[in-house]
Amino acid sequence: MEELIFDWNERRRNSMLGRTKITLVDETLRDGVQSPTVNDPDLDQKLELVRMMDKMGVGVVDVGLPGAGPRAKEHVLELVKMIRDEKLSIIPNCAARTLKADIIPVAEVQQITGHPIEVYTFIGSSPVRQYTENWTVETIAEISREAIAFGVAQGLTVCYVTEDTTRSRPEQLRVLFETAIEAGASRLVLCDTCGHATPHGVYQLVRFAADFVDGLGADIGIDWHGHNDRGLALTNALMAAEYGATRVHGTALGIGERVGNTSLDQMLVNLKLLGLWDHDLSCLGDFVRLAAKACKVPLPYNYPVFGEDAFRTATGVHAAAIIKALDRGDSKLADLVYSGVPAGQFGMEQVIEIGPMSGMSNVRYWMKRRGIAPSEGHEKALFAAAKSSERILRDDELLAVLNEAGADV
Repeated sequence: MEELIFDWNERRRNSMLGRTKITLVDETLRDGVQSPTVNDPDLDQKLELVRMMDKMGVGVVDVGLPGAGPRAKEHVLELVKMIRDEKLSIIPNCAARTLKADIIPVAEVQQITGHPIEVYTFIGSSPVRQYTENWTVETIAEISREAIAFGVAQGLTVCYVTEDTTRSRPEQLRVLFETAIEAGASRLVLCDTCGHATPHGVYQLVRFAADFVDGLGADIGIDWHGHNDRGLALTNALMAAEYGATRVHGTALGIGERVGNTSLDQMLVNLKLLGLWDHDLSCLGDFVRLAAKACKVPLPYNYPVFGEDAFRTATGVHAAAIIKALDRGDSKLADLVYSGVPAGQFGMEQVIEIGPMSGMSNVRYWMKRRGIAPSEGHEKALFAAAKSSERILRDDELLAVLNEAGADV
């Protein structure tokens, strides 16, 4: 299909995408369920979600914050046991404040299961957090040093999370980053905790962190964790990956506090379309639907790729083009002609409906798909009903029109 599309997305593209492997970190079961509206899934649902993440090639899963309470710790323990026993490739991590009290339960789960766990220790770093908490940079650095060194001594892989990194001062981040690296942190996690960043800000921050790490000559990874308050989470995550972040965080359906996090499923779709994801994503729709059910979050009708209307049309000119492609026996062309995302690649298909914006081609296609013999009179009856309606007509309504017109259906 390359000769049918000129891809401006690739013109003069100069980024790090494709030069280094991008690992996705699924935060659905921890940061995602912090939303006041979202339900914390049952253990069985969590186990199945993690299996599906692993199948799709997601590299890391946040299995929870065991320091939050007995239920959280029990779920973390069972999830890590399942990852161990089923020999999944996905790496479990746990969130923890930069406090020994939060890190100890993570270490205990690692000791019980004998399976490696990463701990993401977080603390606020921005001036507004410092002012609110009555902290100084020196205070934050010392708290961080003690917590990271303790986690490392427990045999944990420790990643250092600066909350609200996108509103933090560079000279203060240098102090915190160097402290964390000296204490044994293996990764720096840049957080757009309040959804403040624009793509330009992401570029500036990620390059700053990458240059700082390079200057130290340290083998330290960089993560990006973004929120969607400005509606820029997905764009910002792709920008972070373009300019040096090798792990990008997200959640199913973008659930999370306030308006949510980066949508992990949309990130997967985009990486696949960029040719940067080798794993089969045909079960991604099942993952999204299970997450919606488990978290009791409705799937919006216009949600990209997996919403009810993602590949559904009743507009005459659109439907006519799709039908012409299908009449050629070319499903790939049908996916391409009026869609920027190939439905079949993600286990979906084009759907053509009949409504007030439809043409006669919609009617004929609908009848053909249902094995109804063509008839000019019946076609006109359906077309007239569609044009007099204010919405898409359901199948039972269309069949009733045909019955009234004397069709044998």
